[in-house]
Amino acid sequence: MRDFSEKRDFHRMQVNTEITITDAEGRQHKGLCKDLSGTGMQVLVETAFAEGTQLHTLLPSTNEQFPPFETVIEVLRCEPAEGGYLIGAAIREVKR
Repeated sequence: MRDFSEKRDFHRMQVNTEITITDAEGRQHKGLCKDLSGTGMQVLVETAFAEGTQLHTLLPSTNEQFPPFETVIEVLRCEPAEGGYLIGAAIREVKR
């Protein structure tokens, strides 16, 4: 039986990789994807985003055999953190 901290449907992978975020107005923001799971991600960014905001993300691939990971996310929470804001987001669509 899994303990409480392991009751997620998908385990989080620590990635610490640069990510590009595009907002609804087409502005690009650089961030650091801290972790990734099958349903969401945690991203450190310089700009705060409101809960419910939909953003387009592009996580580059480190292997040329695989395309970049491109998604649409929804901001579930945005909290001040050292170096900016920590976003907890749900993946709403995987583009590729």
